[in-house]
Amino acid sequence: MNNMNDMGKLLILLGIILVVTGCIIYFGGRYLPLGRLPGDINYTGENGSFHFPVVTCIIISIVLSVIGNIFFR
Repeated sequence: MNNMNDMGKLLILLGIILVVTGCIIYFGGRYLPLGRLPGDINYTGENGSFHFPVVTCIIISIVLSVIGNIFFR
């Protein structure tokens, strides 16, 4: 029975994290220039374009690492 309670708490926590992340992406796109930071690679040629958000990926990785260390220590 204890495993089911732990699984339920985990699913609730994941749901809250998804809702918060969705709100940040939806509302934060206006205020946070994620994907358009200096250092992000954006190439537009004649036949197409290529976009790779290097700096954005690094910042998201750092933030998620800090949050993970706070909650799972």
